[in-house]
Amino acid sequence: MSGLLLYMGFVLALVAMLILVRVVIWPPEPRVALARRRAVGTVHVTRLSRVTARTVDVIDGVISRRPTALFDAARLEQASIRLNPPSFVLMVLCAAAVLAACGLLLAEGVVATAVLMCVCAALAPLGAHVLVSVRTSRRRARFTEQLDDTLTFLAGGLRSGHSLLRVIDAVSQEAGAPTNEEFARVVNETRLGRDLAEALEATAVRMHNEDFQWVAQAIAINRDVGGKLSDVFDQVSTTIRERNQIRRQVSALSAEGKMSAWVLLALPVGVFVFLLVAQPTYFAGFFVSIWGYVALALAVVLMAVGSVWMMAAVKVKF
Repeated sequence: MSGLLLYMGFVLALVAMLILVRVVIWPPEPRVALARRRAVGTVHVTRLSRVTARTVDVIDGVISRRPTALFDAARLEQASIRLNPPSFVLMVLCAAAVLAACGLLLAEGVVATAVLMCVCAALAPLGAHVLVSVRTSRRRARFTEQLDDTLTFLAGGLRSGHSLLRVIDAVSQEAGAPTNEEFARVVNETRLGRDLAEALEATAVRMHNEDFQWVAQAIAINRDVGGKLSDVFDQVSTTIRERNQIRRQVSALSAEGKMSAWVLLALPVGVFVFLLVAQPTYFAGFFVSIWGYVALALAVVLMAVGSVWMMAAVKVKF
């Protein structure tokens, strides 16, 4: 024990001597900051940035040659993801590589490792697809919830004597997201020469909103036959408010069924992952014969069928 203490004291004394020499006796020369040494206006690009840019260009070339893309610019825009498709695909590929490495560390055996790596890597694009779908659905739901206040704002602006395009411009500046984003797009399209009715109709189709499609049709009819558009907005707003109230009641009544479906879907997957991590040998028999792989494939198919069945049972179309 005394020898260990003596050794530790010797190491500490040596470290203290090196710090003394480096800081006091032989201090480092003062350095000018890197930002001050660069010329004004120059942009420093790291090697990692150059490699990333080249990779994104390669992915962009591959995507541009395909007729359809899984993650196109329109889908990412609807999901409020501020990335271009090649950059998003690069992130998905990086996530797939990380998940495949996790599968490599968890599995044992050549066949089991290969299967688990493929399964883990496939979770990345699947998760990205689910993420884009969920964000798109939430964005459209927020647009629907804000539509009542938007119509009230439009009706008030028209009563104040403003033109329809001026009121739409005011909504694009005063409303919350995503209503302001969609109305700003309508304003920009009309400034580029597109008809206002067509721009509003395209917004309704893009947001999958039948209520806003009524608004677009009411504006188109009013431009043809005339009338007091503010009263039309008030009537449509009242109808939408009543529909939203019924929609919320239906959502509340079906919430228990949806939660039960999610629990039943997540329970077998969670138990499988937990046992695979806590007791890897528990499922070893499934990876040594063809019947084990058949049983796993059959389980996945049954899970998929059950998922579709339960989601269809708890989904209420309104």
